[in-house]
Amino acid sequence: MAKITVGLGERSYDIEVTAGALTVTSMFERFIGKGGVLVVTNETVAPLYLQAVKDRLTWVGKCEVLILPDGEKFKTLNTLNLIFDALLAGGFSRDATLIALGGGVIGDMVGFAAASYQRGIPFIQIPTTLLSQVDSSVGGKTGVNHPLGKNMIGAFYQPKTVIIDTAVLATLPDREFSAGMAEIIKYGFIYDAAFLGWLEKNIAGLMHRDWALVETAIVRSCEIKAAVVEADERENDRRAILNFGHTYGHAIESNLGYGQWLHGEAVGAGMVMASELSLNIGWITARDHQRVVALVAQCGLPILPPPNMYADAFMRYMALDKKVAAGKLKLVLLRALGDAVATSEFPPEALAAQLAKLQDAARS
Repeated sequence: MAKITVGLGERSYDIEVTAGALTVTSMFERFIGKGGVLVVTNETVAPLYLQAVKDRLTWVGKCEVLILPDGEKFKTLNTLNLIFDALLAGGFSRDATLIALGGGVIGDMVGFAAASYQRGIPFIQIPTTLLSQVDSSVGGKTGVNHPLGKNMIGAFYQPKTVIIDTAVLATLPDREFSAGMAEIIKYGFIYDAAFLGWLEKNIAGLMHRDWALVETAIVRSCEIKAAVVEADERENDRRAILNFGHTYGHAIESNLGYGQWLHGEAVGAGMVMASELSLNIGWITARDHQRVVALVAQCGLPILPPPNMYADAFMRYMALDKKVAAGKLKLVLLRALGDAVATSEFPPEALAAQLAKLQDAARS
């Protein structure tokens, strides 16, 4: 078992990574309060892993379950309200515990519910997708989508623990696995050039789910995210680098309608676009950019945005990005491979030219 600590003072917690974690009662019991448990999952995950979690909670006096519909399109205030309904109808008090069993959508919504219900109750993250294991379950970002923007309504609220069972990835569809790889390779691009080199060397084995390689990639990804979150918990500065490719990617998701492209697919195309802009303004070399494109492609991810998405759509949604400050858009760009910065100090005409080029290609 690997253990990574997210050091945030009184809000510190451990990420525990091991195959078979869902069969170990001790992984759960030390985090459960006296007020009972509500396990929130979705229709896809429940038949696969809900019973294993319930079997670990037989000692809990009150253990209830809420099964939500599956998909990004259900990451809404209406669905969030179903969690509050279950908590209130079940008579759960402030010493209750929420458990998020699922991917990023479930984790984000359960975390937001935990932050909001009676002004804050404990919750546990049990992520079941690769993307949620290496990204969304770690760091305390919670929330829901709005038709005008992704993750625009939410809160920073840290879990009590993150329990990562790598064995659950055996049932993950290939498309979802590729989407998770987007967040793994992101860490190499933005933070760790040595890890990037390791990923390039081992990408074939990772995509064939060599479990030793996959676990190594998960652990290193969580170590990097923990370090960034420790330095800037509430994304006032450094943490924004974790959004490499996300400003473009969120625009794609918002424009298409949530769920048409998976989050990781949109981020894959977004990372290529952010790398291209970094190249166009002279920050990285053509060789660096080609390494980004090649690794994104080897993960089975899109390297181009949707063909019918024009410049005005990108600008409309990017203007709503959470990194906009004083009317200026910030983008996460590469100063070098393994070195990223969130900045508004790029020529706006360079972004306009990039989007215009895409629009011309789409119309040709």
